[in-house]
Amino acid sequence: MEYRRIAPIMGNLWSPIAAVTSRWQERSNVQIAVAISAASIVPEKPRVILQIYKTNHSHGMIYNSGAFALNFLRLDQLDLIKSFGFVSGRDQEKLKDVSFRLGEAGNPLLLECWGYLDCRVVNAMDGGDMTCFLADVVDGDILGDASGDTGVREPPLWWREARRRLPAEWMEEWDRKIAGEIEVSKSLMNEIGPTPGLTPWMKDG
Repeated sequence: MEYRRIAPIMGNLWSPIAAVTSRWQERSNVQIAVAISAASIVPEKPRVILQIYKTNHSHGMIYNSGAFALNFLRLDQLDLIKSFGFVSGRDQEKLKDVSFRLGEAGNPLLLECWGYLDCRVVNAMDGGDMTCFLADVVDGDILGDASGDTGVREPPLWWREARRRLPAEWMEEWDRKIAGEIEVSKSLMNEIGPTPGLTPWMKDG
């Protein structure tokens, strides 16, 4: 397989950048993610799929709480990529100085972002190195105002645009971080069980 031909196509499958928030046992966390997709064609029953790597602190919090929120960033929130995505919630409280409220599903919702989706997990699939969480959207809104005289709303921040705007030293640090995660994924992505495990949020259902 010629991976270099496939990489540009795969890159177009990423979603806008989202700060994924979760809360478990009175502790809140946030991480950066771009592996998100819509998972419903029924307008009155919106669903999403979110991929979270098992090595991330958020994985255990989402797995145990059965909930997460997607907070989509604005173009002027590049600094949050570093503060949310370059360090682990195991090492520090990443939402300590960030304004948020708790949503209907119990997740932290950022008061400053492009928009949010508050979600409850309904199922999950083991991907070896990550888990695909299928979730109902229980609430959501666009927070940013329309910009300029045209009334056209600015789009949320996408990774391709972020890479062009982030400082070179940030990108070097990010690439080193991802290189290490790729090696971990190589060793785990084929470790998929034959049947899905019964997760805590499914036991009473």
